[in-house]
Amino acid sequence: MNNTNSRPIRLGRISYTNAWPVFHHFDPTQLPFQTEIHSDLPATLNRKLRAGDIDMAAISSYAYGISADSYYLLPNLSVSSFGRVQSILLFLKSPLEQVLHGKIALTTASATSVNLLKIIMEKFYGGKPTYEDAEPVLEQMLENADAALLIGDHAIRASWTNHGYRVLDLGEVWNIWTGQWMTYALWAVHKETAHRYPEAIREIYEALIAGKSKSYDDMEPIVDKALRQIGGTAAYWQGYFGNLCHDFGDAQRSGLKLYFQYAKELGLIEGEPDIAELPLPYLLDNLSNRR
Repeated sequence: MNNTNSRPIRLGRISYTNAWPVFHHFDPTQLPFQTEIHSDLPATLNRKLRAGDIDMAAISSYAYGISADSYYLLPNLSVSSFGRVQSILLFLKSPLEQVLHGKIALTTASATSVNLLKIIMEKFYGGKPTYEDAEPVLEQMLENADAALLIGDHAIRASWTNHGYRVLDLGEVWNIWTGQWMTYALWAVHKETAHRYPEAIREIYEALIAGKSKSYDDMEPIVDKALRQIGGTAAYWQGYFGNLCHDFGDAQRSGLKLYFQYAKELGLIEGEPDIAELPLPYLLDNLSNRR
């Protein structure tokens, strides 16, 4: 194997439940080379991958967009939804008309969700709210804000409480306005790493795809894990995972391109990034020759 003994491959793993169907059955100890797993929030993995502290990771779609020239995407892997996502939620203390020109407290855990909110508030509804970063504790966020954005497991837990607030599911709002899929996270690898360790990257990719397939064959182990670690009901988690898609095909690509287009129009991103996937069919032959 080319150069894979020089150091471990450093892999970033999103800690949120929405990525579990890809990672649950992934066992790095079964790979014939050393790997380091970095499990963290999307925003942290975004920074680590961009800085070169890890080699490949599940990262926010927005983070891919601002650094697309440095990355390849791993084909057919994402966290997407066509409609409700149930874990990217805006809790409204004030009427929507007031929120549009008021203050929104933001979680800092995911750049994709924050910028999706800005697209919805400013492009779809014509508002211009102010935003402030906050720790993901709903009641504290709403002490001095008209609305609060929570994502991931924080959003899920908050949605179960008897909070009395109106809740907007941003995946649902996006779909209503655009008719498109929304892709929240993608699996990316540094081009340099792919060129230097093509065999290792291919084996990791194949293990992730195999794990995803195994999860979709039987989601019950993941549902059981969610019940143990987070709570809720089996019916909730079956619906939650049923609403998610972990593929990345033409339909998801179309929605992501529209997201990048709107982000550019609002000045949230420069240009419209190319969505360049890792060229797996000829990876071993071609990438290793580029070194």
